[in-house]
Parts: sequence; structure tokens; C-alpha cells
Amino acid sequence: MELENRSAIVTGANQGLGLEIAKEYLKEGASILICARNNAKLKEAEKILRAGLTNKQKLIAVQADVSKEADVKNIINSAIKEFKKVDIVVNNAGVYGPKGAIEDVNGKEWIDAVTINLYSVFYMCKYIIPHMKANNYGKIVNLSGGGATAPLPRISAYAASKAAVVRLTETLAKECELNKIDINAIAPGALNTRLIDEVLEAGPEKVGKAFYEKTVKQKQDGGTPLNVGAALSVYLASAKSDGISGRLISAVWDPWKDLEKHKADMQKSDIYTLRRIVPEDRGQKWS
Repeated sequence: MELENRSAIVTGANQGLGLEIAKEYLKEGASILICARNNAKLKEAEKILRAGLTNKQKLIAVQADVSKEADVKNIINSAIKEFKKVDIVVNNAGVYGPKGAIEDVNGKEWIDAVTINLYSVFYMCKYIIPHMKANNYGKIVNLSGGGATAPLPRISAYAASKAAVVRLTETLAKECELNKIDINAIAPGALNTRLIDEVLEAGPEKVGKAFYEKTVKQKQDGGTPLNVGAALSVYLASAKSDGISGRLISAVWDPWKDLEKHKADMQKSDIYTLRRIVPEDRGQKWS
């Protein structure tokens, strides 16, 4: 019971990875507030999660749009009222946004995607961090993924916003390092969720032939199991990871299950962070 007596907020928890994270948090003993925009799916998720509740746990579901400041404030206030304190926040809500070359995408849809992916993280952190500072403890897990570490032609809103989430994560981790608040980003792997269906529906003309073919193969192969990213989310919410902060960690490729053994080395280095590559890093000397 890694999260016993802890309370958490999980956004975008009505399906996919968010729902899987909520399931695992409940299994580990946490009380949870889940939220999402689609109220019908949120109610379905709540019903599924309630089946696994113990008498010691609480579960509340709040319909909300986390890209809106007022909704985020309501989520946090509701959680504090119900749980008395919030120990963990998982910023999972996200969208791909418009697909296509930059000159072809709808400008408002592009900005809306950035608002959902980035502003939601900003709002949640802005209003939960003072609460966590008052408690001198907290865990924030931000979903980033491959969009942050490599170019994603024709899915530019997603790529730009997810890279921004990582730099925001690193920055806020520095701001909070004296308050025992750990803030990390995770890359959960190539998931077969609604986002992959969006790519397939868009077709190779909009997302590009290479990315489309890669997505088709991922769909056929099954993708990364949701429980892999959910397990990493449990680890980063647990006491085991205390002091690990400001990192982008891959659920698939990084040895995170015993990462606490390398905490001292990480704290002295830029391992698992985004950095600019200079010529010397690639054996070149240009000046």
C-alpha cells in the first residue's frame, strides 16, 4: 500500500491512462478526485473505480475543463474540502490538437490544444503548490511523452506544448526544492488510446506517411500497456521517490523501479532533463 492515507487529484481520468492511474492509486490505498470534461464517461469511470474502494478511501468525480482557471480552482477546493489535504496531483489531461502542416491547421484549434496541454498544468501547479508548501510535502506528476523529446511534424501543437510541460516541470521543481515537493514529468510510452485513433482517422495526408505507418504498426502490435505508465506514476507519488524531482522519466526505457538508488548522482547532474546539444557533445570542435 504505497499510497495509504494519501490523497490525489488525477485529471483526464475518465478513460485511457488517466483511468488506469486512478485504478492503481486506489489499489495502493489513496483517496482520489477524478475529473474530465465528458461527464457521461466520467460517471462510467467513477462506477468502475467505486467497485474497488475500501472503507478508508474516498472517491469524488468532478466534471471540469482543466484548461479553465475557474474549473481548476474548483477541483482543488473540492479535493481539499473532502480530503483535508492533497498530497498528489497527476496532470494527465491532454490532446493531440489539429493535424497537418503548420500553414494548413486551424489557428484556434492549435491554440486550444496548447491551452489544454500546457495551461492546465500551469493552473493546477499555480493553485496546488501553495497548499503543498503549507504542508511541506507534495508530489506532482506531469504527462509529457515523446512529443517533448523529438520533432513531431504535422502535430506541432502537441509537440510544442509537451516540450513546454517538461521545461515548466524542471523550473517549478527548482522553485520548490526546499519545500519537499517533487515535480516530475513522465513519458508513458506509445499507448493505444483515443489519440492513436485520431491519427488513424486523420490519415497519412495530414499526419505524414511515416508517422501514419508507424501508428498503424503500433495499433497492430498493441502498443505499450497502460499499466506501465501507471506503475511509474505510483512510484513517483510514493515515498520511495522522495527527493527525485525535475526529471522527465520514460516508463518504458528508464530503470525507474529502483531510481532512488541513484538519487544523489541525479541531483548532481542533468540526467533525465532536456538540454541543448553543442558540437563538443558530438565530437566536433567548431571554435
